Amino acid sequence: MSALLFAIVQLIHTVINIYIWIIIISALMSFIRPDPHNQLVQAIYRLTEPAFEFVRKNIPFVVISNIDLSPIVILLTLQFIDVFLMRLVF
Repeated sequence: MSALLFAIVQLIHTVINIYIWIIIISALMSFIRPDPHNQLVQAIYRLTEPAFEFVRKNIPFVVISNIDLSPIVILLTLQFIDVFLMRLVF
């Protein structure tokens, strides 16, 4: 049973790390303004915008003088969940 739990936590760890990189790429793309018709750009926005909107809607101070801090909030939350799960298993 512990091997199954370990495998599940490792899978969650990998998914969280991949999503962290997608969030970082999305935040960087907001500075360079890539072609919005590019399929890769659209896929990244489809993966990140629901999370960004959720944070913007539920945390009122996340946008300060037109600077969107929702990627930082999401990254910190994902890091917390990842560390918590890894410590819980080990």
